[in-house]
Amino acid sequence: MELAKIESLLERYFEGNTSLYEEQELRSFFSEGTVPTHLAVYKPIFMSFEMAGEETLSKEINLPSPQKRSNYWKLGIAASLLVCLGIAGYMFSNSGLSLEEQEALAAFKKTQETMLMFSQNFNQGTASLTHLGELENGISSLQVLNEFNESKNLILK
Repeated sequence: MELAKIESLLERYFEGNTSLYEEQELRSFFSEGTVPTHLAVYKPIFMSFEMAGEETLSKEINLPSPQKRSNYWKLGIAASLLVCLGIAGYMFSNSGLSLEEQEALAAFKKTQETMLMFSQNFNQGTASLTHLGELENGISSLQVLNEFNESKNLILK
């Protein structure tokens, strides 16, 4: 009965369907002195597992020092700056105005010039009205302004 169980475990072992407990049973079976001849070919496999478990490493392992890791933050900062410069360069290289924006800017400048000219002419006209001297007809500038205000008030009412 035990031989059938071992053969079944071997079959499942090579398919990868055994548990750790079942693998331990196989190792202990093949480590015993008496193994049937038809299963003797598997004994070196399981014996090598035992020998591998007894191996130790006498060589000293040198791990990298922590100082080399401290330079990574510098690389991170440099990469971040490079990305920022790339984005800024892209943004400034595409700062050209579209055709609609250029037309709107030209219309704004033309309107600004027109308003400046209107303002200058208006200032010249009001300067001649506000001087305190007499006008050609003998009417003072205050009388003209009063008459203008009365006319304006009549129209707006």
